[in-house]
Amino acid sequence: MSELTIEEKKAKVKDLRPIDDVFFEVLARNPGVMEEILCTILEDDKLIVKDVIVQSDERNLYGRSVRLDALCLLGNGISCNVEVQRSDNDDHFRRVRFNESSITVRDSQSGTDFKEIPDVHVVYISEFDIIGAGHTIYHVNKVIAETGQIVDDGTGYVYVNTAIDDGTDISSLMSCFTKKDFNNPKFPKLSKEVSYLKTTEGGLNSMCTVMKYYEDIAEQKGRSEGRSEGLAEGKRLSYFEMVQDGDLNVKKAAQKTNLTEEEFLKEMELAGFKLPKEQTV
Repeated sequence: MSELTIEEKKAKVKDLRPIDDVFFEVLARNPGVMEEILCTILEDDKLIVKDVIVQSDERNLYGRSVRLDALCLLGNGISCNVEVQRSDNDDHFRRVRFNESSITVRDSQSGTDFKEIPDVHVVYISEFDIIGAGHTIYHVNKVIAETGQIVDDGTGYVYVNTAIDDGTDISSLMSCFTKKDFNNPKFPKLSKEVSYLKTTEGGLNSMCTVMKYYEDIAEQKGRSEGRSEGLAEGKRLSYFEMVQDGDLNVKKAAQKTNLTEEEFLKEMELAGFKLPKEQTV
């Protein structure tokens, strides 16, 4: 993207909002911004964000299968994973559970006593009310059904959304997440960083670099899938030829291509191969 002009780069990022994955990831690289966000959501003015690791960060050791938007390392030793989610097409509770458990396992040393297992909290920001009870924020705890006692196992889950406005500072923050441009005096660090990323050369370059990073991943994935499909097709054609020549029977060939015998014969005929004697489709 180095060949783009400043105005072209502005055009690429002008419609992005903090709730959008790519934009949030670049925003999250600023520990001060994440500190302001988490202090508001967790209602803790003393909270400190020491460091943030994002998905495209070279320090991210969690793997592409674990999608971490922003893993914040807090001053009190807790790891806080902050996720943004626009689409309501997943099992969000299991997604949160998977990511939290992956962080726990990755950050735990072999042979460590369980009491030393690191604390992991998750803040899940969505563009819809996941629980559906009409609140901006939900604190989800593990509770003993018989006594109502909350179990403290070092995990914590907070679900916050942009859909419900309850008049609090949290909902005011959430309204910022859905805007392309804003200047909210309650959140000066977030407001300043959004402006920086959308209007300055340094910010635009950071945005375009990350966007290019994900475009390259998508392109590589497409090429990989294309190669896999080509290999699968080539293997299937070889089985058609072996059956045609009498070197392999239909039953075994169908099993190797994950088809029924009838499906195998139909595809074999469509591909222009001669069916073995006494076989009809």
